[in-house]
Formats: sequence, structure tokens, C-alpha cells
Amino acid sequence: MFYDYADRLSQLKYEVWEPPLQNVLILTPVKNAKQYLPGYFQKLNQLTYDRKSLSVALLESDSTDGTYEELQTLAADCRDNFSALKVFKRDYGFNMPAALPRWEPGLQLARRSILARSRNQLLFRALTDEDWVLWLDVDVVEYPADLVEKLLSYDLDILHPDCVREPGGTSFDLNAWKDNGRLYMHDLRGSGKPVRLDSVGGTALLVKADLHRDGLIFPSYRYGVESPAIRTEHPIWGKGEVETEGLAAMARDMGVQCWGLPDLELVHA
Repeated sequence: MFYDYADRLSQLKYEVWEPPLQNVLILTPVKNAKQYLPGYFQKLNQLTYDRKSLSVALLESDSTDGTYEELQTLAADCRDNFSALKVFKRDYGFNMPAALPRWEPGLQLARRSILARSRNQLLFRALTDEDWVLWLDVDVVEYPADLVEKLLSYDLDILHPDCVREPGGTSFDLNAWKDNGRLYMHDLRGSGKPVRLDSVGGTALLVKADLHRDGLIFPSYRYGVESPAIRTEHPIWGKGEVETEGLAAMARDMGVQCWGLPDLELVHA
């Protein structure tokens, strides 16, 4: 009898349990980005993450170069490649003067405030039942095909890889910093591990979706004047942090730590 029972046990097939794939929503606000859209969708189509668990949504605002029309055309061609692909439009009536660069100090607060509103608008209209939100700028032109898997593997609530203009170069996204803005991502390289950040940028930013549901947004106003997470004084507009830096300060107030991956580089146009 014992041998019969053992024989039957040997015939059983055991399977290793694997947790279900987590649903990820990629969000991208766009403005005057027509030239980057083909490459943007090409890179998305190269991602190796399970497409049934990957959704994409974009919001176009105030473009003057035909971005919205091009976006609709390209999205229609790629819609079947993802669980969902949505395109939204919301204009704010804000455009930088043609003679001024987008980093003109006198217009930064207004520009970043509009960008924060665009991000929030996109978030509120697109987020459904996803587990994670990956904010990804349209002009990030190089990143690994397994970017989603790499970011999720750390299971950190807010995670920001480094964004550079060329591999090994200084950080492009200087909205990610620590120590009152004295250290940027390129200053923190070498450990191969996540590092604590006091602020994040939005070129590529992974956020646990429930944090957004709990109220974590991109402030369109100077947030956190009394928060210990902000700089003593912003070099342009004084106290308070706006948009992605404001999100990081708000996360701190919610008891959530922001993290960076200085050794995982993405390339910006």
C-alpha cells in the first residue's frame, strides 16, 4: 500500500506558482511633438512587457505643428498592440513666445504649472484599474526594451531612472535631486542600487497607482512652503515646489520615499 501511494505521488505534476502580471499604464503629455511621435511609438512597440497588461494614454495640448492629427493617425495603427491606447486633448491657451527658449526663467512657473495641469488631466481621464503608472516623455528616444520589467523588479513606490543626453553624460533631468538640490542623479552613480531622492523629474517616472488614487498629484501651484522636503528657496520663483518636484514633496508629506536609479540611463533627444 505504501509503495502504491508513493508511485502515485511520483506521477503528480507540480507547477511553480507565479504572481499575476501587474497592469501598467504609460502616460505621456505632448505638445508640439510631431517629430518625436513615430519614434515614440516605435520604442513602445519594442517593449517586452506583456501587452495584455500594458496600456498607453496621451494628452495633447496647445500644439501648433499638427501633433494632434499625427497622434491620432499613429495611435490608430498601434491600438491593437496594447490592452488600451487612448488619446485625449485639452488646450490651456499657453504658448511660449517664439523668441524665447522654454527654459526662460520668467516663464518657468507658468509653463510648469500648465504642464502639471496637463499631467493631472491625463491621469484623471486615463487611470482605471492599473497597478502602476509610468510617466514617459515623448522625446525620450532610447531605453531598454525591458524597461518596465526593470523598474517593477524593485517594487518601490516611486522610482526614477536617470535621463541623459548621451550615455554616461550628465543628467538631463535636473528635477531629480537630493540634499536641497546639491546632488543630481549623475552625482549618485556607481552603486548599482536605488538611491533615496528628495525630488523627481518626469522624463521617466514609475508611480504606484494607488498613490495617485490616494491624492498624489502634480501641484500646479507652489506646494510645500512649510515642507522639510523642499529647497530653502527655489532659484527662480522662491519658496515652494511645482509639478514633479511638488509631487515629490507631497509624497514625502504622505510618508512615501522617492527613489532614483542613477545607473539605469535613458537618452533624451
